[in-house]
Order: sequence, then structure tokens, then C-alpha cells
Amino acid sequence: MKWLGNNRTYGPTAIATPANFVTVARIMATPIFVLLVITKDPMWLTFIVGFAIGITDFLDGWLARKHGETRSGAFLDPLADKVLVLGGMCALVSIGQFHWVPVSIIMLRELLVSVYRSEAGRKGITVPATRLAKWKTFVQLWAIGFAVIPPIESSSHWVATALLWLATLLTLQTGVGYWISARKLAAEQLGSATSP
Repeated sequence: MKWLGNNRTYGPTAIATPANFVTVARIMATPIFVLLVITKDPMWLTFIVGFAIGITDFLDGWLARKHGETRSGAFLDPLADKVLVLGGMCALVSIGQFHWVPVSIIMLRELLVSVYRSEAGRKGITVPATRLAKWKTFVQLWAIGFAVIPPIESSSHWVATALLWLATLLTLQTGVGYWISARKLAAEQLGSATSP
């Protein structure tokens, strides 16, 4: 059916797209989640708000595939994930739920990748996220989620801690893999032997 096919409503340079509106809404809603983490004890409302923000990632992805993926969406979508992950983790560090060492490692990696992606985008290079990187984000989000679920936080906090360290290992692994693949992709797209 046409509405489920490859009918591109928006070109690759479009900005005001349904997918981007959802992505921006995710970014704007994240401070609400962060505020709940900082000011409230772990409760189901905090988890539900965070889960709702995270799950809409599938919605903006579906909208992008339906109407046409854009360069702005390729930048904004991972940015929304990073804002939620880093905002949630920093909030949990501030209340003593997460240790600052793994969170600092994750923050540094995400910052370096974001800077590279931004620089590459200005040169017309598109660097898609890998499947493992998507799993990394999934584990990061569930580490945060488990840390704010009341039963787990009170009696099985080790689950959130274990997921945090697993997320840290995946973050390091995907960071190295991302850098290698990004350089190769840059060389292919620019016809150069090395990436910028």
C-alpha cells in the first residue's frame, strides 16, 4: 500500500517534518523526567514519564521511514537519546543512585561522537548509527529505568548498577567501532583516503 511504501513526503534537507516534531518534543519533555528524578523518591510516575519519552523513539523512526528520512532527523534523533540518557544519568549521580565514574565515561564518549557527527554533517557526510550502538542506548535507558522503579531501587538496586556497567562497556566498544567505521565511511563519501 502506498501509505506504507517508500513514498517520500519530505526531501533529505527538510527540517519541519512530523518525525522532527516528535523528536523535539522528546527533547523538551526530558527536563520533566530529570526534575522528577531529582526531586522525588523513586516512583512509578517517574518511570512512566521516562518510558514514554524513550518509547517515542520508535514513533519518530516510523514517521521518518514513512515520510522520508532527513539529514536534520539523522542529527536530532540520536541527540534526543543522548539528552535523555545523559540527563537521567546525571540526575541519578546527583542523588547518589549512580557512581560518577561510569557516567563520566559515557558522557565523554557521547560528547566526542556528537562533535564528530556534527563536523561530518557540515561536510555532507552521513554517519548512521550501528545496530550495536542502538543496543547500547537500549541498555543505557533500562539502567536508568530500573534505577527509578520503586521495588528494584529499594531491594535490587544491583540490577540497575550492573546494567550501568554493561552500558559503559558497550559505550566504549561502540565508540571505538563507531570511530573506525566513521573514518571508512568518510573516505568513501568524500573519495578521500582519510576522514576529516
